[in-house]
Amino acid sequence: MSSKKKTILKVIILGDSGVGKTSLMHRYVNDKYSQQYKATIGADFLTKEINVDGDRTATMQVWDTAGQERFQSLGVAFYRGADCCVLVYDVTNTKSFENIKSWRDEFLVHANVSSPESFPFVILGNKIDIEETKKVISVKSAQDLAKSLGNIPLFLTSAKSSINVDPAFEEIARSALQQNQNDADAFEEDFNDAINIQLDGEADSCAC
Repeated sequence: MSSKKKTILKVIILGDSGVGKTSLMHRYVNDKYSQQYKATIGADFLTKEINVDGDRTATMQVWDTAGQERFQSLGVAFYRGADCCVLVYDVTNTKSFENIKSWRDEFLVHANVSSPESFPFVILGNKIDIEETKKVISVKSAQDLAKSLGNIPLFLTSAKSSINVDPAFEEIARSALQQNQNDADAFEEDFNDAINIQLDGEADSCAC
């Protein structure tokens, strides 16, 4: 039996209430979709065993957080330890699109990530199955936003019709795995530095 430690990737999904965060999570993890809407209170998560690029396996924890303001503070506590953050807007809802940057900024404030400038985000424009006349966010606008926030990967998805959900989460998994590895490398480096400092200190105190 392999003694290799199992990799757990923590992914946080953020966005306004009603954009489809819960539906996207259930479509990806369980391949199911429900028409019924129920607001998420605090946070909830599902797990899925994944294989990244054919040779790396991990367990992905997908955390669905509250979009409604009165519940948001309950979800903030779950931001820490995240390996990737997914920002979701509804292509028929201008406000949800305009709030993407605010969700990103709030995450960076509360998540306490080691390198905010390199932390991975992925943007999902959800509900693209809806008829064209009801869509108010153009692909160009979404691309411009993604570029302005540091060339964040962008996917146009439909949880209802299962459009682009798997490709989006494959990118999310790759980004999360890379971040997880970066954090592990940084921790090891800090740990080794701490040991070296301690050993140097001991050597100094022994000078006779």
